[in-house]
Amino acid sequence: MLTSKLTSRWPLAAALLLQAGTTLAQAPAEAAAPAKPTGADTQVMLFWFLLSTLLLVLLVFILLFTMIVVKMKPQLRRLYELPTVHDTWSGKVVGLLVGDTALVVGKNKDELMGHDYDGITEFDNDLPPWWKYGFYLSIVFAFAYMGYYHVAHAGQLQLAEYETEMRQATLLVSADADDPNKLTTYTPLKTPADLDAGKTIFATNCAPCHGASAEGKVGPNLTDEFWLHGGDINHVYKTIKFGVTSKGMVAWKGKLASKQILQVSSYIESLKGSKPAGAKEPQGEKEL
Repeated sequence: MLTSKLTSRWPLAAALLLQAGTTLAQAPAEAAAPAKPTGADTQVMLFWFLLSTLLLVLLVFILLFTMIVVKMKPQLRRLYELPTVHDTWSGKVVGLLVGDTALVVGKNKDELMGHDYDGITEFDNDLPPWWKYGFYLSIVFAFAYMGYYHVAHAGQLQLAEYETEMRQATLLVSADADDPNKLTTYTPLKTPADLDAGKTIFATNCAPCHGASAEGKVGPNLTDEFWLHGGDINHVYKTIKFGVTSKGMVAWKGKLASKQILQVSSYIESLKGSKPAGAKEPQGEKEL
């Protein structure tokens, strides 16, 4: 009876083992299979393929054109020497192909004008045609620019364009606590605990640039009546929070909490008029 049960279960066990082996065999294959490139990678590969193909076609075209010019140089020279072709613009292009650079450097080269004074001889040299054509083009562009911007007022000048871009940028900035265009309405903290915390934050983060007593080093003096970006508590808070990257002042909003920025701002406000030794000369506008 036991033998018959084992015999009847043997095909089932064999089938399970076979399925397990197939699964294990497929797992390494799937793991070894390379990941399919994303859509962005495919677009980049397609861009470089098209660019390389275009460069290759351009290189082949230049080589073929050079070979044709070299092969046809005698015929092109005879065509260039024809009186009806020689002095035309297209004739000068043909002449450039056969070695005459008059189209680029001009026709007259070191031609004496017969003026000689004190050993100084005057030559009559043509201005390069490319320079003359560029000069004529600049005159046309100047008239078109003046008519478009200053006469018709169809386009914005630099200042108006800047103001428009600033208004558009303002619309994209949310009007909340992280809006650099919106001042806060804080009042300075007066408690000793807050001022001590602000002093510690100042010594750790601000003293390397502004000095241990805020007398000014790389950064400006913070104890006098002159301020570059406003000396009110909310202006100081804004300057510390958002920084002034153009002058090397980093933004501390990602490093200090709002309470910490207010504490250090209040500490700076408490230093006004302290007159530390070695104070830096005034910078900015005076605020009472």
